[in-house]
Amino acid sequence: MGKRFLGAAVALLAMAAAGAPVGVQAAELAATATLKADQPGAPISRYIYGQFSEHLGAGIYDGVWVGTNSKIPNVRGVRTDVVTALKEAHVPVIRWPGGCFADEYRWRDGIGPRDKRPSRKNNWWGGSPETNAFGTHEFMDFAEQVGADPYVSINVGSSDPTEMREWIEYMTSPGDDTLAQERRANGRDKPFKVPFIGIGNESWGCGGEMTPEYYANEYRRFSAFFHKNDDNPAVRVASGANAFNTNWTDVLTKNAGKFMDAISLHYYTLPTGNWDKKGAATGFDKAAWGKTMAQTLRMDDLIKQHVAVMDKNDPSKRIGLYVDEWGTWYDVEPGTNPGHLYQLNTLRDGVVAAANFNIFHHYTDRVKMTNIAQTINVLQAMILTKGDQIVLTPTYYAYKMYVPFQDSTAIPLDVTAPEIDVAGTKIPAFNASAAKGKDGKTYIAVANMSPDDGVKLSVTLGTLKAKAVSGQVLTADKMDAMNAFGAKPAVAPVAFKGAKLSGDKLTLDVPSKSVVVVAVE
Repeated sequence: MGKRFLGAAVALLAMAAAGAPVGVQAAELAATATLKADQPGAPISRYIYGQFSEHLGAGIYDGVWVGTNSKIPNVRGVRTDVVTALKEAHVPVIRWPGGCFADEYRWRDGIGPRDKRPSRKNNWWGGSPETNAFGTHEFMDFAEQVGADPYVSINVGSSDPTEMREWIEYMTSPGDDTLAQERRANGRDKPFKVPFIGIGNESWGCGGEMTPEYYANEYRRFSAFFHKNDDNPAVRVASGANAFNTNWTDVLTKNAGKFMDAISLHYYTLPTGNWDKKGAATGFDKAAWGKTMAQTLRMDDLIKQHVAVMDKNDPSKRIGLYVDEWGTWYDVEPGTNPGHLYQLNTLRDGVVAAANFNIFHHYTDRVKMTNIAQTINVLQAMILTKGDQIVLTPTYYAYKMYVPFQDSTAIPLDVTAPEIDVAGTKIPAFNASAAKGKDGKTYIAVANMSPDDGVKLSVTLGTLKAKAVSGQVLTADKMDAMNAFGAKPAVAPVAFKGAKLSGDKLTLDVPSKSVVVVAVE
């Protein structure tokens, strides 16, 4: 007993001397991987890195729109700092105006002189007033400033095909018809580019409480008046399933598949899995970290199940799968409006984002778009705003690190991560993906989900002849480290020094709780 105690004490003293917190069993895990550069897979669409901006809380007002008379720097009412940040992250597509809000939205409320637009009650999100100052023209201007494609959600739940048809014609008609002339009178001569149109949102819930059979018929009815043509070549996106409800996907693709170009899928990461008590965004323990990672990794099985159904009903893989709402969903910050879904964003969220990117990369023959919820001030936000200040969150930086994967070509990376136990929850220590970028470089990304353990990953490069490697790492000392207003970011990418090349081997020393992206050339 004496020798054992003495040995343990010496070990603890050694950990303390090395800077490791006493009580943390820090270790370095070993793993191997094989890169199959000679077996390229499907393209990784840039749209996998899409955004979702709903009229919810401060997501639009204050987040995007401050008005033309604001002292906050803006271009035609749209915040300049936000546009700059989103451009730097190469945001490819933005979904708008909802969400649940979309199925109460009347597009005519948001056109014409702003001082004459009606004010409505936002019934879904805290009963807040909706001024309609931000409507079709403002959204299109915002998307164009960012350089993103618009993805417009149509009201199906409380509207009709005529209203859909007229909104599409208002936006896209190049002719002299009355709707095109009305658009011109409101300041836009050329038609707007609208490459994606969602026909309904969460029709199984807030979008109408429909059965899959009923919605399939409604979708067919709306699609009949969609008039897909040269003026309106938009991808038709059907309102898809809630999480693991594969029956919805089955019924819809079977009954209305030939009328759709894509179908959506929604899944949110709740640490507890309980909508009544989801868990805190900050100040969490390792148990919450482990549960969060386990919940988010369910995305892999989720996509696999829905893809299996789609493969049965659409074997040619013509219909794309759009995970157009995903991300972490915690309890709102204390003292904020529960209906505004405002939560802070930590290193944990950055790791969650990267882990999901790596999953999406494995299904790019089906997954053609995803849209995180949401861009600004809502749920797993890229950006937080307060007055004239903004914070770029760890999630934002994860997106920025993965920019080289946009429109790249997936490369198989065979890897088996060791299983770890995080305060009672068993998860793989990390996940990873690889691709050949448009610049000719090969990119490897790793999301280390262990809060304690580093990973030494040895990658056999096979036919890839590598001469140099460089990269970035996103990490911090604390699990819930976050970036604060008016302070230097505590969580931001820095140069990664843990990569070494030796012959056909690449070794990555990946720190705990981190995101690493390296370029091999």
